[in-house]
Amino acid sequence: MTTNEKAEALMQSAWARRRASLDAPPDEARAALTRAREELSEAVRILGEGGGPVSYAHAVHLLANVELDSGDEAQALSLWEEAVQVLRAADDALQLAHKVRHLGDLHRHCGRLEEADGHYSEALSLYRRHDRPGSLDFANAVSRVAALKDQLGERELAFQLWCEARDLYAAVGIAPGVEEAEAHMRRLKGQSDPGFQGQSGNVSGRQGLS
Repeated sequence: MTTNEKAEALMQSAWARRRASLDAPPDEARAALTRAREELSEAVRILGEGGGPVSYAHAVHLLANVELDSGDEAQALSLWEEAVQVLRAADDALQLAHKVRHLGDLHRHCGRLEEADGHYSEALSLYRRHDRPGSLDFANAVSRVAALKDQLGERELAFQLWCEARDLYAAVGIAPGVEEAEAHMRRLKGQSDPGFQGQSGNVSGRQGLS
C-alpha cells in the first residue's frame, strides 16, 4: 500500500466513523469522533509529507468537519482557512469552490452573515465559471446562497436562486433538493407550507467524502 493509499484508507475509515456518530448515543458519538480525529490527523500528516495539495486540502477539510461536529468552531475555522489557502495556490478551481463554500457555511453557522456572504459569492462565482449544471456541488452552492439571501431579507434574489437550485437538483435527480427548493419558493410567494422543515442546502448531507 502506498502512502497515498494509506491516507485514503484512513479518510474513508474516519468518514464512516463520523457518519456513525450522527445517530449514536452521546458517549459513543464522542468516542467515534475522537477516533475519526486521530485517523484524519494521521492522514493530514502523511499527505503533508508526500501528497499533492488537493489531497492534502481535502484531508484538512474532512478534519475540519470532525472538529465542528465536536464543537470546536475555532479549530474548524483554522483548518478550513488552511485548506482554502492551500487550494488558492493549486490549479483546481472546483476544489477551491467547494472548500470556500464550506468556510462560508461555518461563518453562517456562527452568525457571521457578512463573512458568509462573501465566501458564498466567491464559491458560486467559481462554480459558474468552471462547473457544469449537472453537478451536485453546484446545486448545493446555489441553495446555500439562496438560503443566506433569504435570511438577509433579499427575498426577490432568494426566490430566483431557489428556482435555479430546484432546476439544478432536478437535473441531477435529487428529489429532496427539488422539494426543499419548491417549499422555499412557495413560502417566498406567500403560499406558506407550515409543515415543511428544510435543511437550507446540501441535501446530499454526509453521505460521502463531501
